[in-house]
Amino acid sequence: MIKLLIRYFNLMVITIFALIVLSFLLPYLFPGDLLTNVSGIVPQSELQREALAKAYRLDQSYFSQFQLYLSNLFSGNWGVSSVSQLDLLEEIKRAFPATLELVIYALLVATFVGIPVGFISGLKHHNPADFSVVTFSIVGYSFPVFWLALLFITIFCLQLQWLPISGRVDLLYEVQHQTGFVIIDIWLSGLDNTKDAYLNALRHAILPTLSIAVVTTALFIRFTRRSTMDVMEKGYIIAAKSRGFTQRQIFFKHGFKNALIPILPILALQISTLITNAMIVENIFSWPGIGYWLIQAIYQQDYPAIRAGMLVVALFVLTLTITIEFITRALDPTKEETARAAV
Repeated sequence: MIKLLIRYFNLMVITIFALIVLSFLLPYLFPGDLLTNVSGIVPQSELQREALAKAYRLDQSYFSQFQLYLSNLFSGNWGVSSVSQLDLLEEIKRAFPATLELVIYALLVATFVGIPVGFISGLKHHNPADFSVVTFSIVGYSFPVFWLALLFITIFCLQLQWLPISGRVDLLYEVQHQTGFVIIDIWLSGLDNTKDAYLNALRHAILPTLSIAVVTTALFIRFTRRSTMDVMEKGYIIAAKSRGFTQRQIFFKHGFKNALIPILPILALQISTLITNAMIVENIFSWPGIGYWLIQAIYQQDYPAIRAGMLVVALFVLTLTITIEFITRALDPTKEETARAAV
């Protein structure tokens, strides 16, 4: 276990270092003025240009510039936006929790719907209910996320007018930004109509969450169903049946854990997909997350913001993916011998 932990830790450190190096090189690859790309400030005079160039060591070697970039990165000095002139770290802290909140909602829906339905479908396979579940999983996985979001808006917002079309909560509720998670911020704001604010936030979150969750739920159903069918055909399951155990006893004692282990790597892979889909959906529903913020930065050619946002998203996806992969290896002793080759 210790060797496995060290191996994954080394993998994470090396990959993070590679991402930081790539982030450092981005200003040199972006079009426009290098000094503005690095600092986010448009020099108004030659004197200011010289001062900024000296401050960011652009007159020194690349290694010296990289040292400064690392120092600023770990000290929280990420520069400013070239458009708003606001601190980039503070803007990311404000936007990223909204994306994370949306991803958590979608992941919870996919997990608590997709995995149980997949288990039931795998245990009761090849009957009409199973065929219906398989059909839903195929159709659900085939829908593009942006098309599904637009379809939901057309039906539930424009025609039926059941749900709001954009935002996280109505402006009627004066929710102060403290953590970035609207559910927590409503509670911390101490509103007189807290219950109504929670219901309003829930109504805003339903369609963006479902737009992301449908595809992931369909994928979880397919993989859970297949994993359950494979496990229930193993020799130890057949031996348990011969001893007179019921299918329920066999599944919860022997089948559940073994069927769940192959699903965890799929969960790791879906993290990046969920964040990507969330970034798409945010722009459709005007959900103020990191995806919406990054798209606005791209439209405005705010290269310092693009640089910082891409680094944060990449580091978050990397950390979650490697962590879940490590947990999977730790839970499945049969993969211990091949873990080095797999990594």
